[in-house]
Amino acid sequence: MKFDKYKLDSTDLRILKVLQTKGRISNAELADEINLSPSACHRRIQRIEDRGFIKDYVALLDPRKVGVPTTVFVEITLNAQADDVLDAFEQAVSKIPNVLECHLMAGSADYILKVVAEDTEDYSRIHRQHLTRLPGVAQMQSSFTLRTVFKTTALPV
Repeated sequence: MKFDKYKLDSTDLRILKVLQTKGRISNAELADEINLSPSACHRRIQRIEDRGFIKDYVALLDPRKVGVPTTVFVEITLNAQADDVLDAFEQAVSKIPNVLECHLMAGSADYILKVVAEDTEDYSRIHRQHLTRLPGVAQMQSSFTLRTVFKTTALPV
């Protein structure tokens, strides 16, 4: 695998693999799992963090338990590709709490959004009150997730 200018060795990669799936693991447990002393493990984690490989430590919530079990992927086509149109759209969409992700695309759609909602009625409200008011939108197509087959946040390192 190719990384940026900061080299990671196999021990660093093992640390990253474990932390991606067990973010709350203690330093002592992590050190034991990858066969390092706790102090060496701590130094490596600090170096990896300082170099920006770890962006943050977060809690992953269960969408059903927090009341947003419905996931909708929305394809957006803008009426123009000028920088000011793209910037205005991106700035506005980033302020909608139910939009978890926004990706600028190559292909038929300009953007794909990942939106969560309580149900179809709630999504209809989000659509009417927020998505249809986004600047520069020419066309929008929503696709509802029937079932999530698998989902991971772990990157292949």
